[in-house]
Amino acid sequence: MSKATIKKGSTVTVIAGDDKGKSGKVLQMFPENGRILVEGVNFVKKHMQKSEGNPQGGVVEREAPIAISNVKVDK
Repeated sequence: MSKATIKKGSTVTVIAGDDKGKSGKVLQMFPENGRILVEGVNFVKKHMQKSEGNPQGGVVEREAPIAISNVKVDK
């Protein structure tokens, strides 16, 4: 990583992958895995079982972590 370190709350731009060119705020860091969760980037479909919190169940779209090497910090 360069001198500019990525921190929670930083704005980053995706430089590689399907979401290349998109930018968003860092929501969560996973340093042990070398991944970060970015707002509005890398959506995946997750099949949810019926529960009290989700009585309908079904397929939900949510963000998944992306590799730190695939993003750069915006200035």
